[in-house]
Amino acid sequence: MNVSEIQSALRQEGLDGWLFFDHHQRDPLAYRVLQFEPERMCTRRWYYFIPANGEPRKLVHQIEAGMLDAIPGEKLKYSGWAAQLDGIKAITAGAKKIAMQYSANCAIPYVAMVDAGTIELIRSLGLEIVTSANLVQQFEAKWNQEKLDSHLEAGRRVDRVRQAAFDHIGACLRGRAAVTEYAVQQFILRAFEDEGLFADHGPIVAINANASNPHYEPLRESSSVISQDDLVLIDLWAKLKAPGSVYYDVTWMGYAGDIPPDEMKRIFGIVSGARDAAVNFIKKSVAAQAAISGFQVDDVTRGHIVEHGLGQYFFHRTGHSIGEEVHGTGANMDNLETHDDRRIIPWTCFSIEPGIYQPEFGVRSEVNVFVGEKEAIVTGEIQRELLLI
Repeated sequence: MNVSEIQSALRQEGLDGWLFFDHHQRDPLAYRVLQFEPERMCTRRWYYFIPANGEPRKLVHQIEAGMLDAIPGEKLKYSGWAAQLDGIKAITAGAKKIAMQYSANCAIPYVAMVDAGTIELIRSLGLEIVTSANLVQQFEAKWNQEKLDSHLEAGRRVDRVRQAAFDHIGACLRGRAAVTEYAVQQFILRAFEDEGLFADHGPIVAINANASNPHYEPLRESSSVISQDDLVLIDLWAKLKAPGSVYYDVTWMGYAGDIPPDEMKRIFGIVSGARDAAVNFIKKSVAAQAAISGFQVDDVTRGHIVEHGLGQYFFHRTGHSIGEEVHGTGANMDNLETHDDRRIIPWTCFSIEPGIYQPEFGVRSEVNVFVGEKEAIVTGEIQRELLLI
C-alpha cells in the first residue's frame, strides 16, 4: 500500500479521508486496496482511516488487537459499544467529508460493500459519506505492464481455443456426429486446461433462441443439439494460471452452413456496427485527451441500435470492467442497468459487447478495449462477419 499515493488521490477528489471498515471479511476491496491478508478470521469490527494529510489511524477490538498490525498507523483499541463510537470519532477527528465502500442507491454495486447500518452509524457522528468508487477504480482496477502482458497472452490462447471450438463443431457436423452445446462447452474447458488457462465459470455456447439469453449456460441434461443452419454464439473468458493475471473475454458468432440468412447477416451488421461505434468513440476521445464516462460509451452503442429500431432487444449493458475477476471493479459501460458516471481512466480495460436478443435468435459481438495514456486499443481479433462453420 502506498499511503502517499492514496492521500494524493484523496486531495484531488476533495476528500478529507477514506474510512475502511470490515467484519467477517465481507469487503474484499478493503483488503486488496490496503494490500494485506489477515492471519485469522476477522470476527470483530475494525476501522482504518487514511486522512488526506497525516498518518493513518486504526481502531481494532481488544480481542483481535493485532488484526491490522501489518499496515501502518497509530492503533486504538475498543471493547464495548460506547468505546467503539469514541474510537471512530478519534480516528476520524478533523474530517468532515470521507469516502467509504458505499454507492448511493447502490448504483455501483461492485463497491457497495459497507452495510447500511454502518453507514447510518458513521453519519450519526456528523460525517458526510461519499462513494469510494473513483478511488477504488484507481487503486484496484488500474493495470500495470505485467497485467497487460498477461491479458494479451491470455487473449492469444483464448482466441486459439475459440477457433478450435468452431472447427470442432464443423468437423462433427461434416462427420454427422451429434454435438451439443454442452459438449462444445466441455471441449473448450479441456482446451483451456491444455493452454494453461483458468476460468471461474462458463463458457457460454448457445444456439438460436438460446443465444437470446445473455447469461445462458448449457447443462448436460438440457443443452440443445447443434445442427445444420443453426446460429452459434460462443462467449468465452479466461486468464493465465499465474498470480495477478487478468482476464480476456470475447464473444464470436458462427453459422452452421454456407450462406447465412439475410436477417442474421443484417442483425450481425447492426451489432458489429454498434460495437465499432463505441470503439471509435473511445479511441477518438482518448486521443483527444477528452474525459469520458462509462454511461457515455453505453449511449453511443445503444444509440446505434435504437436508430435501427431494435433498442428493446438490447437489454444488457454495453460492457464491464475487466481485471483479476472477469467482472472487474472499474467503470462499466452502462447507462441501462445503472448510470455509471465513473471516468474511464488510463491503464484500465473493459468489454464492449452489444447484443440484439430477439425471440428467434440472439447476436452478440464482444471485444476488449484497453485504455492507455494516449490511445485506446482493441486487444484481440475483431469479428467482421459471421463465421461459416
